[in-house]
Amino acid sequence: MPPATLDATLPSPAAALRLRLAAVASRAGRTLGLGAPVADLAVRLFVGAVFFQSGLTKIANWSSTVSLFENEYAVPLLPPELAAFFGTGVELFFPVLLVVGLGTRFAAFALFVFNIIAVVSYPDLGAAGLKDHQLWGLLLLVTLLHGPGAISLDRLVGRRWLGAASR
Repeated sequence: MPPATLDATLPSPAAALRLRLAAVASRAGRTLGLGAPVADLAVRLFVGAVFFQSGLTKIANWSSTVSLFENEYAVPLLPPELAAFFGTGVELFFPVLLVVGLGTRFAAFALFVFNIIAVVSYPDLGAAGLKDHQLWGLLLLVTLLHGPGAISLDRLVGRRWLGAASR
């Protein structure tokens, strides 16, 4: 075979560089993907802890909680006592589901809506409080759209009862 024919079958230096970069990027993506289940769990733990702690604070002094709902929070359509009861229930129930990863998207949606209601209902939130609620909302939205990840009861239940269709 003439030398010109051999050169035609080899990739150009630029093409070889692109192939090498694509291979490195692919390996890096696979390596980073190994941490995704832990990151999914960390997001769920962080946000769940924030809401659960808020619920514990509310039940620690129920009369203060009801007073806040009567005087500070402007929850629409509900009497203050009922709003306090439902709000505290949401903050104690849905974070547990979120953390263990059971009904995760539903729990994330419930807390996402609850977070919006909290921002709208408390006019004196302030800039720092608003930033906190924005962060929690963003993390809940990530969980809502991405799902619970591999370290979750949803994944375990899906594999056990739904088989390969849940993967």
